[in-house]
Amino acid sequence: MRANTAGLNGHVRRPNVTILIANLPAERDRRVIRECLSLEDNGYDVTVIAPRGEKGLRVLPGSRNTRLKPYPIPVYGSGLLSFAVEFAWSFLCIAVRLLGEICRGRAQAVQVCNPPDVYWPLALLLRALGRPWVFDHHDLCPEIYATRSEGRPNPLVYRTLVALEWLTLRTATAVVATNESFRANALRRGVAPGKVTVVRNGPASREIAPGPDPVESEDAVHHIVYLGVLGKQDHVAGVVNSAAELARLRGRGGWRVTIAGDGETLTELRELADTLGVADLIEFPGWLDGPQVDALLQSATVAIQPDLPTEMNQLSTMAKTVEYVSRGVPVVAVDLVETRRTAGEAAVYVPTGDPVEIAAAVDALLSDPQRRAAMRRTALARFAEELSWEHQSVAYAAMWGRVLPHRQPVSALVSAAASGTVSVPAGPEPSPTVEPVRR
Repeated sequence: MRANTAGLNGHVRRPNVTILIANLPAERDRRVIRECLSLEDNGYDVTVIAPRGEKGLRVLPGSRNTRLKPYPIPVYGSGLLSFAVEFAWSFLCIAVRLLGEICRGRAQAVQVCNPPDVYWPLALLLRALGRPWVFDHHDLCPEIYATRSEGRPNPLVYRTLVALEWLTLRTATAVVATNESFRANALRRGVAPGKVTVVRNGPASREIAPGPDPVESEDAVHHIVYLGVLGKQDHVAGVVNSAAELARLRGRGGWRVTIAGDGETLTELRELADTLGVADLIEFPGWLDGPQVDALLQSATVAIQPDLPTEMNQLSTMAKTVEYVSRGVPVVAVDLVETRRTAGEAAVYVPTGDPVEIAAAVDALLSDPQRRAAMRRTALARFAEELSWEHQSVAYAAMWGRVLPHRQPVSALVSAAASGTVSVPAGPEPSPTVEPVRR
């Protein structure tokens, strides 16, 4: 398949990949931002259709020329009915904008990111037109629903979500899985192994400002951090409750907590901190951009991953944990399958996520600088050798070389080489023998 086309002036146009997102503005989805930059580096033009974030934003911040085609979201879901309305509206907006891209001669290939798993009809249309459709599997929607239902999901709704996931996986030209558990899930749904590529979440090395190893003084204030979405299924209340327990164990001096992020439980968390009498010990700075995230984690002594041992969490790689590890921050986490595969010995694991367990583990780490130093070295080594986006982008670019082979314009190659941004050789990939990243 020859994806590139010639313009009127005889120059070869770069093939266009259109990325679809329904649950976040593009400029707030760090995984998608990294994917866009990797696509640009490897000779593709990129368009992102996503909910509107910052007004007037038409080019993805930090990119060379990734075009944004935002659409408004009049209502955000919090219950089953409002979620259905939100995603029905998103489907309509995405479909209209995608058809516009096709009519303008773009969208030679499409990548869709879930949730939700409802875009398979568009996959059938694109594949009927002979264009690749890639599914970037961010979340296990049936398991999320079961978790939010506190283990008592409606059987009909759950089976419907499983069916939608099956349709989404089976109609894709290729599937990008965020870890080995997601890959195994795709194989159980009948996807051929050769169609699934593992591309983990994680920052690029260039996103992390270099800094000296931390030096502690006796009067240093320890900084305990949670970074991520503040949703019901994220159990961030466990961090607030742990702060109250930690105040009982250590007193109220010499430490503080930052809960950075945004989501539906933010107001509840603030009220809980007031109720427990720890509002003065916890800061809620809201959603942070990339440099702010880096600055926060560079100052952290310990980070917390409080996600409970549900089926969804056992199978999911928490983006926050990779962010913690990439800065060498020791982690206190609930003992989950994919969390161990991510953090290894850079984390202390607690069995259930009870606030007493978390507080005890944090207290022990704050009192043991030698152990924290060893965990920091382990974390930085894991990031450099396996977890960084530089490693993940190789598999991601190779996947696109298989589904949308192209010849990159010579001018683009020269420009990219001069700037040092070429991360994967351009040009059609032979049937690669690159295996998905394995744990």
